[in-house]
Amino acid sequence: MQVKIFYFNELRVCTYVLWDDTRECVIVDCGCSSENECRRLQKFIADNDLKPTMLLNTHGHFDHAIGNAFCAKTFKIKNFIHVGDKAMLAQAANVAMGFGYRIETPPPPDGYLEDGQILRFGNSTLLVLHTPGHSKGSVCFYSPEERFILTGDLLFQGCIGRTDLPGGDYEEIMESLLKKIVPLSEDTVVHPGHGPATTIREEKQTNPYITEN
Repeated sequence: MQVKIFYFNELRVCTYVLWDDTRECVIVDCGCSSENECRRLQKFIADNDLKPTMLLNTHGHFDHAIGNAFCAKTFKIKNFIHVGDKAMLAQAANVAMGFGYRIETPPPPDGYLEDGQILRFGNSTLLVLHTPGHSKGSVCFYSPEERFILTGDLLFQGCIGRTDLPGGDYEEIMESLLKKIVPLSEDTVVHPGHGPATTIREEKQTNPYITEN
């Protein structure tokens, strides 16, 4: 499986395109906010002859869903989120205005992600892990075979996601982190929702939220 990372919008959201040799791909957290960013995503997909099949949301915060409407209209694909963030996604445009951003209202979800669900595209699979704490419906997308995980805003290099926003809960995020993420193979690559990639090994050695627990 190949992984392409785009850093989109002023909040530098990591938007991911995942694909394999069938050329089928999924888009995760479509954060493109400008015409230039939308063109970059569209050009990459066209230049690599990729065939988008799904738009996946790690959670419903507006910065991770700015490009949802663009993706749905441009690639004619369905989008999925955990039901715990359904209301948050519906309010994304209004919340964005409160932070000084104007975004097109994301389309409603076409389906809901569940803990333990297997997502399939091409010859590839992703395991959905429900990991609340940053938001009620936060999820991670894990590939045991490829040894990588997309953690959204649950885990970053040296830090964890905020818990002071609506739906956030510090005890929940720590339970998600320590019970579902830390036990993964240490060579698992962590692709977060913001910032650079890391590994489970590095976080177990250096992340104070892990080392102190």
